[in-house]
Amino acid sequence: MSGPQDREVAGDAGAAHVLTVGETMLLVGSTRPEPLQHSTRMSLGIGGAESNVAIGLHRLGTAVTWVGRVGDDSAGDLVERTLRGEGVRAVCVHDADAPTGLMLKERRSTVATHVWYYRAGSAGSRLAPGDVPDAALRGASLVHLTGITPALSTSARRLVLDLVERAVQLGVPLSFDLNYRSALWTRAQARALYAEVVPRCDVVFAGEDEAAILVGPSTDAVTSAERVRALGARTVVVKRGADGAVCVGPEGTSSRPAVPVDVRDTVGAGDAFVAGYLAEHLRGECQDAALATATAVGAYACTGDGDWESLPRRRDLALLTSAEPVTR
Repeated sequence: MSGPQDREVAGDAGAAHVLTVGETMLLVGSTRPEPLQHSTRMSLGIGGAESNVAIGLHRLGTAVTWVGRVGDDSAGDLVERTLRGEGVRAVCVHDADAPTGLMLKERRSTVATHVWYYRAGSAGSRLAPGDVPDAALRGASLVHLTGITPALSTSARRLVLDLVERAVQLGVPLSFDLNYRSALWTRAQARALYAEVVPRCDVVFAGEDEAAILVGPSTDAVTSAERVRALGARTVVVKRGADGAVCVGPEGTSSRPAVPVDVRDTVGAGDAFVAGYLAEHLRGECQDAALATATAVGAYACTGDGDWESLPRRRDLALLTSAEPVTR
């Protein structure tokens, strides 16, 4: 097994630099809305919450480093090559003792998608504290983590807690998306981890159901955000899907409706939302502006196939509300 390899691709990114860590898998998906067992053509790509955010951030002009483990296999090579091709700085641990994880994605109909994950014993599930180089952390303006990574294994949980501690000691702000996965751990296990991480974060993202894991059910999204923020987070953003989003932070309370679009695939929309918010947050924009961009980027992600392929660049955002969607 080789150690972290730092391979950087120059891009048009700005001064801010985000570090994110997690598992990215090989993604095999049906190309038409039909049951997987009847599909004769499949698409091949990659997918992972943290790398989706990384690609989204870079397309919006923010430099990003992604750290992860992949197998010493062709799937791992595809993960690294795709991220590099998207301008993300990939720091990979190539694990000869475990394969790259696999996702199977079925478009059952034009409105229903199902995803199967094959990640038990994968290289990504073997993430451990030593996998994140000190240099990657010292150069970061913000560290973004999700609740998926600590659910993968005991060693991955240790990595997250170790990275949080190191970031706090260095004064690097933290962003955390609760991103609960019931197939990976129980609500009680998730709550315990959230309770350790959330109070140390600059920005926390959660769905309403995810916030309820930490603070109990609330009558509305604003109350949920306020309760999570009371634990110590500086800013809390509650994602509400088709109902938009709310944000509670130092500037007060902000809300934004969802941007109406013709939905093709919602997988990855939450990650796109996070990328949109963080891109503006790191530019020093107010939370209203950050929320507006987040909802626009999230909507954009729903308009095409793939977890990240439809993520917009800044110049694309105006097309959502343009009366003339053709640029010449």
